[in-house]
Amino acid sequence: MTVEYLKKSDPPSAAVDNATAETVHRMLEDIRKNGRAAVERYARDLDGWTGDIVCTNDDFVRASASLSQGVRDDIDFAYRRIRDFALRQRESMLEFETELVDGLLAGQRLIPVNRAGCYVPGGRYAHAASAIMSVCTAKVAGVPGIVAASPPHRNDGIHPAILHTMHLCGAGKVLALGGVQAVAAMAYGLYSDGPADVIVGPGNRFVAQAKRMLFGEVGIDVLAGPTESAIIADETADADVIAADLAGQAEHGPDSPVWLFTTSRELGLKVIEKMPAVIAALPASARSAAQAAWRDFADVVLLSTREEVCEISDRYAPEHLQVLAADLDWWLSRLTNYGSLFLGEETTVAYGDKCSGPNHILPTRGAARYSGGLSVGKFIKTVTWQRMNRAASREVGQVAARISRLEGMEGHARTADVRLKKYYPSETFDPGVLAGHDAGRGQT
Repeated sequence: MTVEYLKKSDPPSAAVDNATAETVHRMLEDIRKNGRAAVERYARDLDGWTGDIVCTNDDFVRASASLSQGVRDDIDFAYRRIRDFALRQRESMLEFETELVDGLLAGQRLIPVNRAGCYVPGGRYAHAASAIMSVCTAKVAGVPGIVAASPPHRNDGIHPAILHTMHLCGAGKVLALGGVQAVAAMAYGLYSDGPADVIVGPGNRFVAQAKRMLFGEVGIDVLAGPTESAIIADETADADVIAADLAGQAEHGPDSPVWLFTTSRELGLKVIEKMPAVIAALPASARSAAQAAWRDFADVVLLSTREEVCEISDRYAPEHLQVLAADLDWWLSRLTNYGSLFLGEETTVAYGDKCSGPNHILPTRGAARYSGGLSVGKFIKTVTWQRMNRAASREVGQVAARISRLEGMEGHARTADVRLKKYYPSETFDPGVLAGHDAGRGQT
């Protein structure tokens, strides 16, 4: 494969962040030991919040009333698109029952978890869309107990757009908490009927570390890193559109990678030329983040064929992947590693981030090689069951006993033996031979 970097990322040397891990570990242990008292101390010291942790119906009413009708309409538009897509996902998941052999019934059930914790970030931006992505998806999945949390802003509490959206989407309880204390409160069930079975939603490095440390004790969606976006483009693509899309995703943060894979040298160089001016036109906070992201974390990669583009894109496994190229169906059929795919100029990552339907909580740092984004399936356990009559138990039991002894697991084998002897006392069966160091001890 012929690969040429028209621009190569040069990220700063990343020191191992032991301090974050140590801080999160200390906070989790404190909260595990001291419960609500520790949570409320961190809320006061870290967020300046001294109000009630659990939001009331009056809080929801005030939040909704503070928003214009236009804002509420836009949130409702996003809610309906995301809910409808989640409903289609749920409908695509099926329970079934089948008879594998005469008398052996087996099946699959889809059971929602009992409690879900949904974290909604509330830092530089009011992430109302993230509230829909997590809370609405859990609701569609059928989770009976949904607790949501978002950081309060000193005396103002949770951003009203986030609070309105959480209530709209069906959160049973909303906590005015951010960071580690929010994740821990949901994981330990400090303000709800019990511990969360799964915790989802993006956050800063402290939130990510808390989820990492609690994984196993609770389920999680993804260990999210900085937002990353890639664009595939050929000579038919518009350099102005590409530059706007790359800058738009780079504003997420100074360490958010943006990548362009192209078969056109002219297009790649044109985009590189345009990027400084496009970024310079952004508002100050977005401009600062995008400049650093483009300088340190951006690649523009030139390849000879579209097959090579697919290969390099799948190697990067980006969180978001746009295709601005001819023959979109070909790309859809060939690309395999991405969190979410955006086909054609008429769509863009920002649409998916905010309101178009598919979930925007997605795998980063190459995790798209083996994982998809948040979906109703994250809140649903796919469990199996089986039932046999005696004739099926006779057929299966003989094989199970012999395989068990082949593996050296005599106790397993005898659970079959006892049934065969009980159900068919006059028959003789081939019990198999016990393997391993216990083989000489004989069989009863």
